[in-house]
Amino acid sequence: MVFWRYLAVFLGLLLMGGELYRSWGMGRPLVFVLDDFCIGIPLVVTGLLMAKDTFARRAAFAGAWGATAGMLYPSFFGKLIEPTPEGVATTNIPFDLLTAIIGIIFALSLAGLIASVALKQRHAP
Repeated sequence: MVFWRYLAVFLGLLLMGGELYRSWGMGRPLVFVLDDFCIGIPLVVTGLLMAKDTFARRAAFAGAWGATAGMLYPSFFGKLIEPTPEGVATTNIPFDLLTAIIGIIFALSLAGLIASVALKQRHAP
């Protein structure tokens, strides 16, 4: 579970920092910047809390991974199905690279969700 904890913290920070970089100076509405903080903060906090693996913390950890997957799903598939010129003009990251990054993080969030539910606890609750 140590790997998944570190990955959660790393991805949470990457999501928040990446969104700030992506939006800097682009005039994007604040709600589209803060949504990544809504998934990044729980990943970081629960990743740190999982230093002690309890049932409640495991549930919160799985929830953080699930929320991340749920929020990245429309972002990733929306860019694949209907790439719009407006989306390209409102980012500091090339559109194809952004789509690949979001897809990789989406896949990792699904793997993190599965791991947080399926892996055995280190200590009995």
